[in-house]
Amino acid sequence: MKQSSCAILGVMALAAGISAYDAEGTGAEAIPLLDARVIAVNIPGASAVSQVGTFLHNPASCSSPIPTSFPSFIQPGAVLDPNRILVGSRSNFGAPRAEGVGQEGAFLSIDPSGSAALTIPGDFASSGGQASALGGSVQMFSANSPFFLNSVNNPDANTARFTAVSNPLGLSNNNAFGRLWPANAPFGDRRIGTSTVLDPTGRPLAGAPAPLLGGVYAGRLTNRNAVTTPQQPQVIRGSLRTAAVGTALLGPSPDGSCKAVFSVVTADGAIVQEHTLKGLDGVAPAGTVEPVQGQKWDAPYQDVEPRLGVLMNPYAPPPGATSQLFISEPFDNTITVVNIGVTGAAPNQVFAAMPGPVKRISSVALDQPVDLAPTQIDTDSITWASNTTLSEGSDIYVANRGNNTIVRMHQDGTVVAIRRVSIDRRALDEARVNGIATSPDGTKIYVTFTTDGEEQGGLLELPAFGG
Repeated sequence: MKQSSCAILGVMALAAGISAYDAEGTGAEAIPLLDARVIAVNIPGASAVSQVGTFLHNPASCSSPIPTSFPSFIQPGAVLDPNRILVGSRSNFGAPRAEGVGQEGAFLSIDPSGSAALTIPGDFASSGGQASALGGSVQMFSANSPFFLNSVNNPDANTARFTAVSNPLGLSNNNAFGRLWPANAPFGDRRIGTSTVLDPTGRPLAGAPAPLLGGVYAGRLTNRNAVTTPQQPQVIRGSLRTAAVGTALLGPSPDGSCKAVFSVVTADGAIVQEHTLKGLDGVAPAGTVEPVQGQKWDAPYQDVEPRLGVLMNPYAPPPGATSQLFISEPFDNTITVVNIGVTGAAPNQVFAAMPGPVKRISSVALDQPVDLAPTQIDTDSITWASNTTLSEGSDIYVANRGNNTIVRMHQDGTVVAIRRVSIDRRALDEARVNGIATSPDGTKIYVTFTTDGEEQGGLLELPAFGG
């Protein structure tokens, strides 16, 4: 007989650290509940989340598209099956940890189609590599383990000793012309961050355009002046000098090289850009975004690493801009909107924050906004299709860690609707939402949560909602 979600939670309460309370009498009744289905539990520090989605087969792409270069990895049941969900965690799930390059951490690939909640075995990946468990319902995509070292594919890289994942806090899938890009805080928020470009194998990019870079950006080791041959100075100063806490695809480089460029927000509030051939340049200085460095969630959740959401809007930006970045500021209860333009002389044009103050969206509906997701993802643009790209006219879902609500708002900050996450019509307690994503068809919302104590967590599925 099929168990209810609450019955499942009762059985798993010790392992998952999640319980519920009756919303009546708490003031929560003013906000409608949005009932969730429990997909998986026992995911320590569950953080960034994304449905894999379809990788486009673009004949004009200057990269090697996944559908032709790695076709077996996107088949039904495979690790990058378009329907599977990628979830970041602070655990290696038993995989041996690489020495000297930071904390454990992994991205799991989870099949959401089952009717029963999955309890992820804590050591299922002890054999190393892309291990699987529960009949393939959970698979290791990548982890801080020797199997996933940059040196495997890029032995001469400045970052050869680093791995693909270490305490991951962000994820952007480049569905337009290939690869997945995690953002990591391997040494906490005060030391260097890493950002990686991963093949479907979970390893850093093979055949990388810049051999000194490979597939891992770290600290100052992969700045433009450190990886280009002959050496080129940075166009805009910047580095991953603090943890990488959020990321989003920007699109092809404005220099005409047809190489992907990603934005990364660091713990000190800077924004940088990463070019697969020319390395890292800045976009905006520290403090542009409200820093999360040194910040802590309220007790008893203070041991969960702060993170934030980043979305890119390529449609109808302000005059003179190429796009906008929406970046959540959880400790200021705001969302920053940074207009992005282009600077630099040919052939070294780069993206840059446009002059002037950034716009900030404020609302009483924002309560520690930890992550953002499009209500409609751009899934078909061969230029910038990604889980972090807003489709034209899309609204934004905001995951509020402070009160476990999801806010739907227009891009100008107008609130459309608010829902409180619940299970069997009972609002969450002793857990906090920590990440949000939407399905490519816009009908489902995926939310990660974390708990106190042992920093357990899990994955929920909810229905999309409008006004």
